Amino acid sequence: MTPAHRIAELCESIRRHDHLYYVEARPEISDRDYDRLLDELKKLEADHPDLVTPDSPTQRVGGAPIAGFVTVVHRVPMLSIDNTYDAAELREFDARVRKLLPGEPVRYVVEPKIDGVAMSLTYENGLLTVGATRGDGERGDDVTHNLRTIPGIPLRLHGDHPPALFEARGEVYMNRAELERTNVGRLAAGEEPYANPRNLTAGTLKLLDPRLCAERRLSFFAYGSGAIDGISPATHRELLDLLRAFGFPVNTHIVSFESIDDVVSYCTQWADERHKLPYDTDGLVIKVDDLAQREKLGVRSKSPRWVVAYKFAAEQATTRLRAIDVQVGKTGKLTPVARLDPVRLAGTTVSNASLHNAQEIKRKDIRAGDLVVVEKAGEIIPYVVRSEPDARTGAEAVFEFPKACPVCGGSVEPDEGEVFYYCTNPACPAQLKERLRYFATRNAMDIEGLGEGVVEQLVDTGLVGSIPDLFRLEVDKITDLQLKGEKATRKLGAKNAKTLIDGIRTSKDRGLTRLLTGLGIRHVGEHVADLLAQRFGSAAGLLAATAEQLAGVEGIGPQRAGAIHAFFQSDSGRALIAELESLGVKLTEDQRVVPASSGLSGKTVVVTGTLTKFSRDEAEAMVRAAGGHPAGSVSKKTDYLIAGEKAGSKLEKARSLGIPVLTEEEFEKLLGT
Repeated sequence: MTPAHRIAELCESIRRHDHLYYVEARPEISDRDYDRLLDELKKLEADHPDLVTPDSPTQRVGGAPIAGFVTVVHRVPMLSIDNTYDAAELREFDARVRKLLPGEPVRYVVEPKIDGVAMSLTYENGLLTVGATRGDGERGDDVTHNLRTIPGIPLRLHGDHPPALFEARGEVYMNRAELERTNVGRLAAGEEPYANPRNLTAGTLKLLDPRLCAERRLSFFAYGSGAIDGISPATHRELLDLLRAFGFPVNTHIVSFESIDDVVSYCTQWADERHKLPYDTDGLVIKVDDLAQREKLGVRSKSPRWVVAYKFAAEQATTRLRAIDVQVGKTGKLTPVARLDPVRLAGTTVSNASLHNAQEIKRKDIRAGDLVVVEKAGEIIPYVVRSEPDARTGAEAVFEFPKACPVCGGSVEPDEGEVFYYCTNPACPAQLKERLRYFATRNAMDIEGLGEGVVEQLVDTGLVGSIPDLFRLEVDKITDLQLKGEKATRKLGAKNAKTLIDGIRTSKDRGLTRLLTGLGIRHVGEHVADLLAQRFGSAAGLLAATAEQLAGVEGIGPQRAGAIHAFFQSDSGRALIAELESLGVKLTEDQRVVPASSGLSGKTVVVTGTLTKFSRDEAEAMVRAAGGHPAGSVSKKTDYLIAGEKAGSKLEKARSLGIPVLTEEEFEKLLGT
């Protein structure tokens, strides 16, 4: 037998045993026999490196660390799911569904809502090419290097005739036993244990070194799909069967019902049953089974109408509120924080909880020294539900917002409704630290090396007193900066100092959109920053704009325009822009020019199949450049379908809806090329 044949034989055998062990939980060989197969494969591949394939089982162990994360645009948006919390809300959901499907029988599929990290896995011609986090639903991080280490995720779809494109969606999670194993090792090393499986899972997927991810034994459940070419399941149950056939682990506790009463009964039963599972769940997901009915039901702006989550009642705990402190944000907003006697809640130890604002404290009559009930919103964010007045001794103190900022001593003023209080001192160190942290984030100026510890010391030592001061820093001024760690203080060092200065200098050319995002102007996030930069083109254009002109930009509106206009007309805002300009920061934005001959401006376009002249991503980029909107699925709102070879279900659907289907040549003509 040739080495190539033996390697192929070993790969097939190991994949089969991986599936039996990790997906079906019925191994046929011992761990020792499995290791012998894997060792033989490793040796053969070492002797014949030209025979190593991307889907070889040896490639799961993780290669070299990557330099950083790449942003992935989801072909089909990963929408959020509306929540329900009781039987009445579930029945309201059912009533809405049946109203939109008059006279049609409806079947629901109910599955556990795994408390993990949502993931998209894209397979092209059967091979795993990209694995990405949900992110904001439109864009996520490419974490393929880490996902390849998870045994339950197939590197190649099972079967001889995989579709040209198949995007599986599911949840990466960690068993509680694995969290315990990891924490035993950390405690033995004198390190703090991790709080819960979900947080550790999310942190693990953010590691740049896949070898570290491989050590943490993450798991995966598939529960849905995104973009698909070549196959057309009719129901969700058929899709789940397809996922199983392709080699994905699918949760075994998935059932279906035709009656909402049966759904309610099942949800009630699982509020207690879930604690018997080896992994964490925070609810159940109820989906309409028929995919054609889902198409009729459609989606809202952020969530589909055909699915809802039933959230289990949040766990509560009672503890003593010892003090109410105030934190200062980047806009100067003062946020009250409850300092609690530590208490275990939903798997974590809670010692702090947000009190939100002045009205919230007054409405709930929360006082320092109170016995309070604490809950986790979505089992993630702790907050104070109520105080227990009957337990008071008379020593409790009514909270009043400070008249002076607790950080800088500047005056504090409430907003019009006296809901939020603000420090009015623009030079407040607490505000500055938050602004600098935000300024350096990836969606803003993306400054490598400007982490939280560095920001703290730059401000505390007086090296940075404003955003422009960042661009005045030099390597020799920050090399000896003392960074405070958990156990010791260390110097920044020459290498890290150079990395930071290089990152700051590089950020000068990010452009107006990123700069506006990073400045932290009230009501201006990434999307609004892009609208402003594309409409006005430069900071000079924004300085000259009237409030009416700003409000005239689609998506801005009068209130937001007022805040933006106030910033650019203020002495401090104008001085900041002038200072940044003098330091060489780019204050303009390259405009997206739509060719006059383009026939795609404002059109929604779907690309499917294998194109011969350019890739799918290139075609979608060309659509954007022409002023169009690329989409991942065909609907009545689709204007054109660009079809390459092996176009499947999308082509059939486009024809059935009467949507124009373009060849590559016709596509180019519309582009005006």
